[in-house]
Amino acid sequence: MADQHELRDKGLRLTPQRELVLSAVRELGHATPEEVADKVRQTHPGINLSTVYRNLETLENVGLVQHTHLGHGGATYHAAEELTHLHLVCGKCGSVGDAPIDVAANFVQNLSDDYGFKTDVTHFAIYGTCAACVDK
Repeated sequence: MADQHELRDKGLRLTPQRELVLSAVRELGHATPEEVADKVRQTHPGINLSTVYRNLETLENVGLVQHTHLGHGGATYHAAEELTHLHLVCGKCGSVGDAPIDVAANFVQNLSDDYGFKTDVTHFAIYGTCAACVDK
């Protein structure tokens, strides 16, 4: 479960739904709102999808979760403390891998130096072909 002090420190009233949603996001890693709802329903079958969406939005607004676009569908969510990696999506098999965020440091710095553009590389996916598909 989420730490109640953590939510209160962000100015949020502790609710069971917020605790459940944040805990589910942390357990799942990268998850759609539907996957978060399915996880929460394993122990609390009465929670509905709109409640999950509202709580994800609230948790994102205070910086505890962040959404990322990993494909053509909707956003996936992950805990903010896990924003230490890039998302690598294979265009062939659909797998999602991670790479340390430092890998993009030169790219981010070049965009800043050359174009004055500040890049958030945690918000999007990098598409390509994973090692397993390359080996096939």
